[in-house]
Amino acid sequence: MASPTLKRKVVRQPVHGVLLLDKPLGWSSNDVLQKVKWLLRAEKAGHTGTLDPLASGVLPLCFGAATKFSQLQLDADKTYAATLRLGQKTSTGDAEGEVIATRAVTVTAADLARVKAQFTGRISQVPPMHSALKKDGKALYEYARAGIEVERVAREVEIYELNMPLELMDIAQVAIDIIVKCSKGTYIRTLGEDIGEALGCGAHLSALRRIGTGGFDIAQCVTLAALEAMSESQRLACLLPVNSLLAQHAVVTLDGDNASRFLSGLPRRGAWPDAAQVAVYAEKSHALLGTAQVAAGELIPGRLLSPIEIEQIAQATRASACASASEAQPL
Repeated sequence: MASPTLKRKVVRQPVHGVLLLDKPLGWSSNDVLQKVKWLLRAEKAGHTGTLDPLASGVLPLCFGAATKFSQLQLDADKTYAATLRLGQKTSTGDAEGEVIATRAVTVTAADLARVKAQFTGRISQVPPMHSALKKDGKALYEYARAGIEVERVAREVEIYELNMPLELMDIAQVAIDIIVKCSKGTYIRTLGEDIGEALGCGAHLSALRRIGTGGFDIAQCVTLAALEAMSESQRLACLLPVNSLLAQHAVVTLDGDNASRFLSGLPRRGAWPDAAQVAVYAEKSHALLGTAQVAAGELIPGRLLSPIEIEQIAQATRASACASASEAQPL
């Protein structure tokens, strides 16, 4: 009798940084996070907001100390490329649902120009039933799957840019491509449906790709397939440093004694200008200590790294530098 195959236990390791993944279609954000966490053997991981399974594109994954700052990406502006199928309305607002209404597409250049102006700037949206937004502790999509429609409160979001064609190529055209730069909380599926209604023909989202978020661009991303084909050291080399999440923060550097006290959670005083978002570093080691705010000359700690995390990041940096130097040596 053959012995059962023993499942090898994955030995986890401390991993700190941000991996910019080009999320594939068909994967949930959590499923792809768990897959990459396994590939890196990382101890701790988190994503920066869900991207629908039917959407692809930029999904920053945070590991170790970077998870402390993932909220910054949740709050960041986003950019999407989407395709709207005109003339058809679906039960979900995207290609996953059933077609529930069909109308003729008789859209003029004037209609498109009007709609572009109408949906640029501050707009009001009613969150879709097929979304992860919670009501009474349960996601809206759970109610939707049970055939229950619940009341949702409209909320304001901002569309900074809406790029769309200002004329259809021919009378038979039933799909248009749009690029949307928007604030957090914007539902592109809802935007597509609202545009369809404003055009008088209805519409649903047939494709969605996030091409930018919080200063990160799709060109910086690695695909899951490419990541799987790499060695572990190559995968780790894809990680951006933790402070890549803090690129828009003001910078404060502290000397040894002040750095230690700040890391203990004690405010520091100095001649710093007021700032809501500050990245704090140690003067000698250049190590990131955490975030803070400055008010009336007082540096008030926010999210702090632990001494263990700081040392692990330093060790990983030294190991990477040694590996690069070794590879550069002539044979």
